[in-house]
Amino acid sequence: MRKEQVKTGLTHVQVTVRNPADLGRSWEGTFLVDTGAIDCLMPRERLERIGVRPRGQRTCELADGRKASMGIAVAELEFMGDVIGTTIVVGEEGTEPLLRVTALESLGIEIDPTNQRLKRLPSIRLKAASEALVDGTAGNGDSTR
Repeated sequence: MRKEQVKTGLTHVQVTVRNPADLGRSWEGTFLVDTGAIDCLMPRERLERIGVRPRGQRTCELADGRKASMGIAVAELEFMGDVIGTTIVVGEEGTEPLLRVTALESLGIEIDPTNQRLKRLPSIRLKAASEALVDGTAGNGDSTR
């Protein structure tokens, strides 16, 4: 499979997931790109194989509308030539890995709606930070004037 592939209207991308405490432990797989959700999702068994364990719990809304308490972990992801650290929701065995909006936005990547392919933006959006500079605050409520 190519690094990015459109399959029946869905976008997939090859991702390498690394244990941030031991970068030599990694897993590479195909992730479905899901811009309708916040954090990435991976099956527990894949994370455990590389030594990544849940560090907390989060209440998540599932695709069918149910709410469930799920483990969260932190891992390093590499895709499209870049690396980020991100939150991973720990799914049940057999869960399809999902690459979600926070990982994409962190690298300045979005889906081109015309052809359902990932595209890199010319720059990463820092709108909130630039607005803070314009209105005279430095993001901490203090005025810089």
